[in-house]
Amino acid sequence: MFVSIGAQSDSASDAYDRSPWGNFYFEPIPYRGGLSNLSGDVALQLTAVFACIRVIAEGIASLPFVLYRQAPDGGKTPLRDHWLYKLMKRPNQFQSGFEWREMMSGHCALRGNAFSVIVANSRGEATDLIPKHPDRVGIEMLSDVNWRYWISNPDGTKTPVSRGSMFHLKGLSPNGVIGYNPVALARKALATGLAAQDYGMRFFQNDARPGGWIEHPNYFKDDEQRQLWRAAWQREQTGENRGKVAVLEYGLKFHEVGMNNDDAQFIDTQKMSRSQICALWRVAPHLIGDLDKATFSNIEQQSLDHVIHCLTPWLVRWEEAIEWNFLDPEDETIDCEFPTRSMLRGDAAARMAYYHGGILDGWMTRNEARLLENMNPIDGLDEPLRPMNEVPNDQEPATTPTEGLPPGPKPPGTPAPAKETPINKRKTVPPAPAKQSADARLLALAAASADRIARKEESMLRNRPDEERPALYAKHAQFVANALCVPVARAERYCTAQLEFLALSPHTEDRDFIELARCRLERLAIGLEFQEAA
Repeated sequence: MFVSIGAQSDSASDAYDRSPWGNFYFEPIPYRGGLSNLSGDVALQLTAVFACIRVIAEGIASLPFVLYRQAPDGGKTPLRDHWLYKLMKRPNQFQSGFEWREMMSGHCALRGNAFSVIVANSRGEATDLIPKHPDRVGIEMLSDVNWRYWISNPDGTKTPVSRGSMFHLKGLSPNGVIGYNPVALARKALATGLAAQDYGMRFFQNDARPGGWIEHPNYFKDDEQRQLWRAAWQREQTGENRGKVAVLEYGLKFHEVGMNNDDAQFIDTQKMSRSQICALWRVAPHLIGDLDKATFSNIEQQSLDHVIHCLTPWLVRWEEAIEWNFLDPEDETIDCEFPTRSMLRGDAAARMAYYHGGILDGWMTRNEARLLENMNPIDGLDEPLRPMNEVPNDQEPATTPTEGLPPGPKPPGTPAPAKETPINKRKTVPPAPAKQSADARLLALAAASADRIARKEESMLRNRPDEERPALYAKHAQFVANALCVPVARAERYCTAQLEFLALSPHTEDRDFIELARCRLERLAIGLEFQEAA
């Protein structure tokens, strides 16, 4: 069984061949009003069809190709040295990645199928992708689940290609083998648009004036005389003579046809044709220049709808076709995508608000925002900020509440209490009765801070090698000083004592280590020296 999808061997079309491998976008056969010769290249003569195909093809080709390895925690590592990434950047010796993807997307959108022969090296790695015109590719079914391809060459011969040696990108398919041809399915709608376009061309070629009829007072002797007179009239009133004053003899009278373009609903027919064509390829009308129903308030939303509902299915089709043909199905860590983040970006004010909210909420770092704006990262901007006080997550606020501390000298770095001025001196609010002593409140605060720091310290050391502990505690000292509002020197002595204890008992999961850290931190918080390790 041989399933043909339009193999073409017309020698006349070869004269219009714009590439080394086939007639990709042009066909010399003009539309003559019938449905039999309405092919994809003829449909491109409609401006709306060409605009829709161009929007889809250029939109897909303009997106970057990203190949990455995904970690178990969801992190992505780009693979720029992988052979597949290099293949997508330069698929063959005469096309760039943009040109190849644009051509393949145009073929698939216009004809429902796109083909490229896979050329591999001795290691089995694909080195080139040679595109083939869909009209010159046929499919032969070898079984219900297997087939091979036949390529019609310019010299009239045919070349067989195995299924594994052909990169086949297909659209909506009735059987999983061949994609539907949208031009073939919408022949009548496209023919209507072409007929209206041809009518408009003829109408304006005739100086935008309809024809008429000539009244003869008697009759012509025979048909030959009538034809000779008609030819003479058309010769004198068309071409270079169009618009000249006509001279009628023998009582002849000219009557102009009263029908105009409004009667023929020419404009409405063209509008309906554009709307149907946009619906066929699911392209937003404003992207092809149809702004009848577009406003400044809905253009942005229509652009988002274009990315979500039009381009996204095409991109998923591309990604899965690449994975199916080139990636190992057993290695699920390597994946590819065409990110659409650049298409979904708003204006400058919207982007700044997006970055500002992400940084202040702590789910985006400042360097990540710089990279999204194509700016180089800066040292020190890789830590996420806390939502409340905008400091790195591994630090505490520089001050802590001092209410409830006992009288006497405060630890260095403690801010002086603000002087309160009563709004109305005539009214005084008596203080609430204290439910616990100042010492009890101080011990409660110290215990809570010590417990939190000890748990963080345990998490910091978990699953980390011993040689990294000095560097971790060097950074941890500043955190302890800020959290407990104590001098950095005392916090460093605490960290040194913890390192000495770990040298004797390296297991951080030991309950003694947690209790010792909590006890030392409590004493450090209330201004007492902690006990050294035995």
